[in-house]
Amino acid sequence: MTDHPRKVTRALLSVSDKSGLIEFARALSAHGIDLVSTGGTAKAIAAAGLKVSDVSDLTGFPEMMDGRVKTLHPKVHGGLLAIRDNADHAKAMKDHGISQIDLLVVNLYPFEETVAKNASYEDCIENIDIGGPAMIRAASKNHDDVTVVVEPSDYQSVLDELATNKGATTLTLRRRLAAKAYARTAAYDAAISNWFADQLKITAPDFRAVGGKLVEALRYGENPHQTAAFYRTPELRPGVSSARQVQGKQLSYNNINDTDAAYECIAEFDPKRTAACVIVKHANPCGVAEGSSLVEAYRKALACDSTSAFGGIVALNKTLDADTARVITEIFTEVIVAPDATEEAIAIVAAKKTLRLLLAGGLPDPRAPGFTAKTVAGGMLIQSRDNAVVDDMVLKAVTKRQPTDAELRDLKFAFRVAKHIKSNTIVYAKDLATVGIGAGQMSRIDSARIAARKAQDAAAEMKLAQPMTKGSVVASDAFFPFADGLLVAIEAGATAVIQPGGSVRDDEVIKAADDAGIAMVFTGVRHFKH
Repeated sequence: MTDHPRKVTRALLSVSDKSGLIEFARALSAHGIDLVSTGGTAKAIAAAGLKVSDVSDLTGFPEMMDGRVKTLHPKVHGGLLAIRDNADHAKAMKDHGISQIDLLVVNLYPFEETVAKNASYEDCIENIDIGGPAMIRAASKNHDDVTVVVEPSDYQSVLDELATNKGATTLTLRRRLAAKAYARTAAYDAAISNWFADQLKITAPDFRAVGGKLVEALRYGENPHQTAAFYRTPELRPGVSSARQVQGKQLSYNNINDTDAAYECIAEFDPKRTAACVIVKHANPCGVAEGSSLVEAYRKALACDSTSAFGGIVALNKTLDADTARVITEIFTEVIVAPDATEEAIAIVAAKKTLRLLLAGGLPDPRAPGFTAKTVAGGMLIQSRDNAVVDDMVLKAVTKRQPTDAELRDLKFAFRVAKHIKSNTIVYAKDLATVGIGAGQMSRIDSARIAARKAQDAAAEMKLAQPMTKGSVVASDAFFPFADGLLVAIEAGATAVIQPGGSVRDDEVIKAADDAGIAMVFTGVRHFKH
């Protein structure tokens, strides 16, 4: 590939985002480049005292139909698509009075932003750009001759090349910008098609596209030999993608994944009702608790598994305060994420230079609809988000003994947590805190055993007379296929259990609970998480 420089003599500018526009237009004009523009962009350039032609002067047609038709014209697309070294193309341009357009600067109608503002259906439709994507695709196809720019961040790259190459751009730059332009229109169309699917309540559209904007390239992926990058999608859901990183090292792929898991879990706990803390390690909560304060919630969560908490992610559902910041920074922590933080808390965390502090600005709504995506070989799995919340479920007591009020409170807490732990999941809880967690095992009985063993280890570390599973409740994310897993929980000291129910052996499991004198409730809702 040669650098195949192409001199820029005419530029067409049509932008909704006018940041940096005037400076860019002024620099283009200084290179002797003729400026052509549309609507508000032309007015802004002219108001800055720069010479600019309206696109209607180029096409010979006025803008019409409320601006829906202005650039869809052969004199625009011919000027973009004509191959400069092709004699037939050159003759067609001459015969039809078409002037070449060497630089196209377009950013699209703000469709994603309009949807995010909960605008009306009609407003969203009007913010679907037609001429912009058409021009972008035309210019990108003809990148051998035409330079295309789709966001202001690339203005300087173009100006640098014009300065270096005497008013010309290189093929290297044009190809890079063309690739970016196609990705932009793809992400734009993905946002539109997904919005339409939502509006029409189509859960399985014939085609599904997913698009995002690069937040940053990451050092590596899950492992150092894997490449990775972080993209933001149009969904405005508070979390790691919306968070302001106050301090600390760059987030890694695993940091982002774990932080998202922690923040989605903490969102289950309404800050108006309680303070809560979630500690996550390798995308699984290793301690979760409610408390009268964040400090109390953190200490209770830490007590569940202080070994795993080392180097973990701490998520809080309220503003991080100084007292909580002091306690959290007593051990090595990778990330603290919260809706906000006091200035004093920020100063305390600042003493730990590598500790990342993320302020998300709010909590995600656990009931909100949405979808999740996962790639498989040659395909992609799309599903609606698990937005089932235990507070909305009808709990059915199926044993002779009903749960006490205290047990029911802890049962709901445990099931709330189980939703966010990899299956198979067993969660022991007592006094609104996890006291043993078994995650991601192939057998549910193994999850029950591991969770009980974790509780034994925690008791030994804290020099307790017995594990905190004594007198606890237990939650299972899915039904018990046999009574054996339940028997392990009973042996560990559980007095009540919450599970979805639905096994062909439910009667056998209920009988085992009755024989032990424990209470059991069914939710009718499963929380598999793979």
